[in-house]
Amino acid sequence: VQLQASGGGLVQAGGSLRLSCAASGRVSEINNMAWYREAPGKQRELVARISSSDSADYADSVKGRFTISRDSAENTVSLQMNSLQPGDTAVYYCYVSGRASWFSYWGQGTLVTVSS
Repeated sequence: VQLQASGGGLVQAGGSLRLSCAASGRVSEINNMAWYREAPGKQRELVARISSSDSADYADSVKGRFTISRDSAENTVSLQMNSLQPGDTAVYYCYVSGRASWFSYWGQGTLVTVSS
């Protein structure tokens, strides 16, 4: 599976960005799709994930501000980020997994910078 992420950039605090990630290859085996982020000096953390049945869950820090969605027909997963804060500054990675434990793939990452 290849994952191509896009949509990162520089935004002022309070602004919005939308990240998108397109999957190609063995997409029929994808089950869950997710976004992670890695801030400087911090460990990579789960931001949001969505199952094949469109059940979503979020990190507490982004609940009410971020929305994850997927388009199974287009094999894409998106992350709408509103009310961005400087603490959201990080490289954001899309991630997919399947039923088999070995089936997991990372995208290349896209940088989101939120200025105060």
